[in-house]
Amino acid sequence: MIRDRGRIKWTSMMLPEHVKLLRDWAKEDTHEKRVELDEQELDRINEVVAEAMEFGKLVSITHYAKYRHQLLIGTVHHVDSMEGKLHVVDRFEDVHYIPLTSVVDIRFFE
Repeated sequence: MIRDRGRIKWTSMMLPEHVKLLRDWAKEDTHEKRVELDEQELDRINEVVAEAMEFGKLVSITHYAKYRHQLLIGTVHHVDSMEGKLHVVDRFEDVHYIPLTSVVDIRFFE
């Protein structure tokens, strides 16, 4: 019976720098591409943000951070147009500042 140890037998023959580069390369493979928005999507996002601020509705915000799309559920407190950030308070009363350029999608949360 062949007892193959897989990757373990090869990493002992590699330099530590090569092992690190291979791990970094594998980590970069999991990065997601950022979604580009057109004008219609930006207008729809603007309308949803305005309505959510006016009526205090819950929204789900998909934003791009750290090479991944992340989901945040909360209420939009205000939009800081000078710094280009969205001030969001989530359901646990934590405050988040999301850059407007990283927002991919906003929808009302039911």
